[in-house]
Amino acid sequence: MFNLLILLAERLGFIMILAFLLVNTSFFRNLIKSRNSKAQIWLTLIFSIFVIISNLTGVEITNSKEVVMPTIITNLSQSYSIANTRTLVITTASLTAGPGVGMVVGLVGGLHRFIFSNFSDSFYIVSSVLIGFLVGKIGDQVRGKQLYPSIFWVGILGLGAEFIQMAFICIFRGFDLVKLVIVPMAFLNTVGSCLFIEILKTYMSNERQLRAVQTKDVLELTNKTLPYFRKGLDVDSAHHVCEIIKTYTNFDAVGITDKVNVLAHVGAGADHHIANEPVLTDLSKTVILTGKRRLAHCKAEIGCPHPHCPLAAAIVIPLQVNQQTIGALKVYFTDPEKLTVVEENLVAGLATIFSGQLAIGIAEEQTSLITEAEIKALQVQISPHFFFNALNTIAALMRVDIDKARTAVMQLSIFFRSSLQNGQEKEVTLQQEKKHVDAYMNLENLRFPNRFQLQYHVEVSSKVLIPAFCLQIFVENAVRHAFKGQKNNNQILVEIVPYDDDYFQIKVSDNGQGIKQQIQTQILKEPIIESHGTGTALYNLNRRFLGLYGSISQIKITTSAKGTSFIVLIPWQLSKEEIDL
Repeated sequence: MFNLLILLAERLGFIMILAFLLVNTSFFRNLIKSRNSKAQIWLTLIFSIFVIISNLTGVEITNSKEVVMPTIITNLSQSYSIANTRTLVITTASLTAGPGVGMVVGLVGGLHRFIFSNFSDSFYIVSSVLIGFLVGKIGDQVRGKQLYPSIFWVGILGLGAEFIQMAFICIFRGFDLVKLVIVPMAFLNTVGSCLFIEILKTYMSNERQLRAVQTKDVLELTNKTLPYFRKGLDVDSAHHVCEIIKTYTNFDAVGITDKVNVLAHVGAGADHHIANEPVLTDLSKTVILTGKRRLAHCKAEIGCPHPHCPLAAAIVIPLQVNQQTIGALKVYFTDPEKLTVVEENLVAGLATIFSGQLAIGIAEEQTSLITEAEIKALQVQISPHFFFNALNTIAALMRVDIDKARTAVMQLSIFFRSSLQNGQEKEVTLQQEKKHVDAYMNLENLRFPNRFQLQYHVEVSSKVLIPAFCLQIFVENAVRHAFKGQKNNNQILVEIVPYDDDYFQIKVSDNGQGIKQQIQTQILKEPIIESHGTGTALYNLNRRFLGLYGSISQIKITTSAKGTSFIVLIPWQLSKEEIDL
């Protein structure tokens, strides 16, 4: 028994080495976290290979209970048995990928055991599938909201899986064989299951901690760059931004260009990449022309004409506002090996945030040029408030779900792009306004999952014209004030229907707590300080309706303890594009 324990420990060490190498690949970790149908197929394939390796590297036991140690078992006598780590692989497959994958891996392991033992011991097929199913089902129950069960439960399930296997062996091969293998196999396969899950937990925990540190640095970086980008993209702001990026990262050089010239270059190569001089590298010219990111892994791909340029690798990302490339963010490395996927993702994220910051700066500049007072007030109110809330959302999501964080960044970009576009017009199409509102609600739902439900009932053309930001103000008012203390079932309904031949009606309703009596009489007549700005927004919006369409279009409010509705009539007007059609 002791010799068998030592031999199985050697096999376990080999499997653990393979497991460690596997867990170190981002491909495998992404499969574990996603668990979608494609991931299930890949995980089934990976663990199936592992279970076959476990069979092939087992310890052979003769019918006289002698231990034989071939390097690889390619053929097994019908009277011989094998001690291996198959149960370990099935257990970890079930715990990490679910009962479905566990059952298929068990089937593969059992069939392989059945075939290479000259079609004997078919009971291993049944026992392996049963182990995969039971461990997976129980594991899903006991792990709760965690990705994996606790180590205590992993140990219990690993030991239970081995006992199930021993029960089948006892029934079909006899108790003598069980006495020989039960202690080493139960001990090592249980320990191996715990080790595998612990390796996976530790690596992902370290990965989350690293991302948290990176998130903190990125947030500090973006907070420091925001004041400069809000001033616009020029030599001074670009230089300060490059200095900040260089301080917070390990890049050897950082540069920013507009569409023609280098605006700033800090770090290696600064002697010939000079501000206010034309862009030198072919790589940057290509990115600015195509609007697509590019990577360079050698000097030739960068295309710098300077013979002694130290830059050996680069990531160049376009800076875009309103889908137009206005420049490029460039980071350089003097050693090509420093360019990794981590650096690429970091630069891509920074470029997205910087593009948003530039959009905010441009929006604020345009706002200052708009003479219509109500639009100006709306722009001032919306952009700063939403930007900082969105940054906090992105910061929180980056710690737990990078894909959702990326979605939040895209929604933020859509929101500010539509803010900029709509803010330059007194009236916009319903389609444009709805896109703006949807981006706002998507960000709110990322911050507060499933808290708000927005529905539309629209019976008019998407090309009808309405005042810019009017739906946004109504919906935001409901989100911020209608549902205080309510965690769920917060319904907002936007109804836009024909009223008569001259007007259509907009009605935005919620099932919130209603408006206080003392506020109802003031809310549309004067700014309400106590409502933290929403009273001001509704007051300004009502003034705009009155100025654009007359008294018939002033906002009407109905409110009770069961909710509030805002109703307004708007004259039928179609955009020029719709008229031309």
